[in-house]
Amino acid sequence: MEIILHKVHGSMNLFYLVDGPERTDYDQLALRLSALDPVADGLLVVLPSNAANAKMRVFNRDGSEASMCGNGLRCVARYVCERDGIEEGVIETMKAALKVKKETTLQDGIARYAVEISPVSFQLSDLPMAYENNEQWLLKPLPFISEEIPFSAVAVPNPHLIGIVPAEYQTDSSHQQKWAELFNRENPYFADGVNVSYVTPAAEGIFVKTFERGVGFTNACGTAMTASALISCLSGVVPFGNVYVYNPGGMVQCYVEKKESGFELLLTGNATFLSVHEFDWKEEIDQSEFLAAKETEEQLLYEKFIEQTSSVSDIFV
Repeated sequence: MEIILHKVHGSMNLFYLVDGPERTDYDQLALRLSALDPVADGLLVVLPSNAANAKMRVFNRDGSEASMCGNGLRCVARYVCERDGIEEGVIETMKAALKVKKETTLQDGIARYAVEISPVSFQLSDLPMAYENNEQWLLKPLPFISEEIPFSAVAVPNPHLIGIVPAEYQTDSSHQQKWAELFNRENPYFADGVNVSYVTPAAEGIFVKTFERGVGFTNACGTAMTASALISCLSGVVPFGNVYVYNPGGMVQCYVEKKESGFELLLTGNATFLSVHEFDWKEEIDQSEFLAAKETEEQLLYEKFIEQTSSVSDIFV
């Protein structure tokens, strides 16, 4: 069976995107694509929805399914809006139907979309996380990791453990890698694993590096950047409102507003389409292969944008 795949990225978080019907083997397709393209972070599946303009499913490169993906949602938002000739809509995800909207382009016409990130929960049971019968863990050290790093646990709805760290933890990632790898194999704290982000104050916002569950270190993770912006606002590192979030893949804006009913979170950034591929999806999945590809020039525009954003060595305060 021949299918069409779009290779896309949000903040260099790379995915293949397929528009198709519900089926039970998209996890196998994600595994095959990751084997053929080791830099791909996973698969975005655009499905019909009775409750929204479309439904999104997200499969990590290891075949596991994520409940949400902020960078992926921006790419799906662009695909659906362009497919349907609209500028805003609603995308159904595993835990919520989320608003998406086309925004003004970045320099040289880089496509940019804003997506709602929701729901938000600080209840450890929603991650899930188990630690000394606590119901929440917010801006406090986890003594078995460090007496100095304040950690916070939050689900948005993907599970995140976020530490606010000095710059040396960003230039040497061994500490983050040690604990993230532990938490994403059998362990007493996170039964389903967790995304681990280290956050450092920057000259104009924050810098975030994320070890993503099911992926490893990634150029960017949309829900992690948004959760990190939320925790940074709560800690006083940055004020509420628009937060510039730098990451190894570029920069996004996260809008954080505190309301009586909770928090409003909005993630805005690029949705770049790299190429369109014809793919032969065989019943014997290990024999499936790419047939042809057509490249776009959008990455050249995005690389110009990256050159103008501050480097890691320049942005830490």
